[in-house]
Amino acid sequence: MTAAAASSGHAGLILTGGGARAAYQVGVLKRIAELLPQRAVNPFPILCGTSAGAINAASLACFSRDFGQAVDYLCSVWENFHAHQVYRSDPLGIARTGAHWIGALMAGWVVRTAPRSLLDNAPLRDLLQRNLPFHEIDAAIAAGALRALCITVSGYASGQSVNFFHAADGIEAWQRQQRVAARARIGVDHLLASSAIPFIFPAVKIHREYFGDGSMRQIAPISPAIHLGASRILVIGAGRINEPTDRVRGEAYPSLAQIAGHALSSIFLDSLNVDIERVLRINRTLSLIPAEAAARGETSLRPVEVLVISPSERLDTLAARHVRSLPWAVRLLLRGIGATNRKGSALASYLLFESEYTRALIDLGYRDTAARSDEVLRFLAV
Repeated sequence: MTAAAASSGHAGLILTGGGARAAYQVGVLKRIAELLPQRAVNPFPILCGTSAGAINAASLACFSRDFGQAVDYLCSVWENFHAHQVYRSDPLGIARTGAHWIGALMAGWVVRTAPRSLLDNAPLRDLLQRNLPFHEIDAAIAAGALRALCITVSGYASGQSVNFFHAADGIEAWQRQQRVAARARIGVDHLLASSAIPFIFPAVKIHREYFGDGSMRQIAPISPAIHLGASRILVIGAGRINEPTDRVRGEAYPSLAQIAGHALSSIFLDSLNVDIERVLRINRTLSLIPAEAAARGETSLRPVEVLVISPSERLDTLAARHVRSLPWAVRLLLRGIGATNRKGSALASYLLFESEYTRALIDLGYRDTAARSDEVLRFLAV
């Protein structure tokens, strides 16, 4: 948190990962749009997205000169989502990828090319190419409606967390331990790479390296917004933050879906929780420094205001109620690894791109934000 970042006064928005769970973010944004005047420009000049949150962030950037229009677009997509718009969910598509995996496991010496992913997300590429006018990002920056769009990916060869940013002139790249930033013109490949959940969706090659889901190895999710000049940051999570849990007895061996869901929750949630705690701890420490010392510039750090909105309900429990809305071929695949029962529903919650579930998430995000409207208004200085 540098002095330059704090003095700029820019508001940042961080949209985290989580596959279909990102529909929750749309509900939050829908309520925020209602709190603003009609045809208001984007209230978050710094947009940072990871995984499915990267797609939402890019959508806001493309339409940022009219925030209401941007949110309406996101609502129209997420409220009417179906799995076949994101990945091949037809029996032939599921059978083809499944057979490739089985062949590689049973007779790898026969299969010449290793399987790249469990699901084929070619439909998502088509959806993004048809609907997102990436050329509007430059126009939004020129109009002052946008300062920067940052998309985070994870490099499989380098092991680095890479922040690709499309930004106004004067913003310089940065580098930290296992983290690096690079100026780029954000496009479909960056979004597909950032949302490539490991094993489930294929990695994407950008320049010289293959990249996967940006939540992997992202040890400081809030950091990119600060580097880009944000002094006030709204974080919209895709899972409950610091959820209190009681230790329970588990007699049955965990299913493959339960293990996978646990791993994905670790990727998408844990680093965000830790980074939020770190920022709050730094803010508390800075509050103890005498004003005279701060005025003399004895520290380069400045406090960063952070507002976090996250689901008030468990999203895996919500997914378990709607898993039957998935196409039967996908349900069959998930049932085989235990993802259609309550204990394995965490995995299903990331893949349930069906309107019954996404509308329930949007409604939850809307209600959670409506309950905190006063906090949001204070944050936005409206």
